[in-house]
Amino acid sequence: MEEGRISYVRRFVRSLPALLIALGAWYDYATPLDFTGAPFLTAAPLVAAPLYSQRGTILTGVAAVLVLLVLRVARGGLHEAEALTELVTVIVVSVLAVLVNLLVRRGQERLASVREIAEAAQRAVLPEPAERIGGFQIAARYEAAQEGASIGGDLYAVQDTPHGVRLIVGDVRGKGMGAVGAVAVVIGAFREAAEQEATLEAVAQRLERALARERTRSEGIEAREGFTTVVLAELPHGNAIVRLVNRGHPAPLLLYADGTVRPLPATEPALPLGMGELGTWPDRADEAEFPGGATLLMYTDGLSEARDAGGRFYDPETGLAGRTEALCEPGALLGVLSVEVRRHSGGGMADDMALIAVRRP
Repeated sequence: MEEGRISYVRRFVRSLPALLIALGAWYDYATPLDFTGAPFLTAAPLVAAPLYSQRGTILTGVAAVLVLLVLRVARGGLHEAEALTELVTVIVVSVLAVLVNLLVRRGQERLASVREIAEAAQRAVLPEPAERIGGFQIAARYEAAQEGASIGGDLYAVQDTPHGVRLIVGDVRGKGMGAVGAVAVVIGAFREAAEQEATLEAVAQRLERALARERTRSEGIEAREGFTTVVLAELPHGNAIVRLVNRGHPAPLLLYADGTVRPLPATEPALPLGMGELGTWPDRADEAEFPGGATLLMYTDGLSEARDAGGRFYDPETGLAGRTEALCEPGALLGVLSVEVRRHSGGGMADDMALIAVRRP
């Protein structure tokens, strides 16, 4: 329904130049000589400039000039000063509209180039994981809150290691290139540590040290006061369990085949990465059963903190409880969540959202 209304509005907007020309011709013809439809004809090429191609804008300007010319000839007023002024005005505005169209097109080309670069950066920093890794079905999704943006401060990664399949989902404080740089640091450190470290606790400590090194090389308040919330997961080969280390991040959800949803909060809350100077506590991994047919859902707060018009947060635990049809395949699950959270927030989101779902067949 919403898409139909949007399509109708787009068609109406694109028809505005023609409607303005028709309205100007009718107004000029149907009213006394003291009244003129020139303002409508003047507006038509300006409206066409951001909507049409260069050829379409030129044709709109030519049509506006010809219509005004025909009206003045038909009404015998072409030689009057006011008529000539109106004609020159429409011609000048039409030429300006073509220049505006040229500037708009160049801006759109630059924007398209920036988007291509952003998409390439996203694929490099946050590559799409394979559908099957280490015998698990996996799907990941990244959605930016701002339309046209491709990457921000949310992150995820999946890696098959000698210690099992290891995953990370996190959220860097802040926006812009500083957040993107922190994402690259965390992802790079995770991929190295996931292979080399025997425990998740050791992986978390490696990430802490990597961010500390990056902070010493960076400048500004964002670098000094930045932090990253993450949750690390490990799925050992051959064991139906999941181990978790949570550093100040929303608790993952375990979705069972019968529709039951179980949150997996940390038994001992820990500070986010990058806040080690406030205190040191040893990381402790929590362990839970991960039976066949169950799905592990990890997400950032762009999902759980999406608000509706009344200020109510979206609750994925409540939204997914009893939904067995949504759990059959990780990609379908993330698709359902994406649709529902945008519907809950009225189509707009306040924060980026990263999702990753892992299903044990």
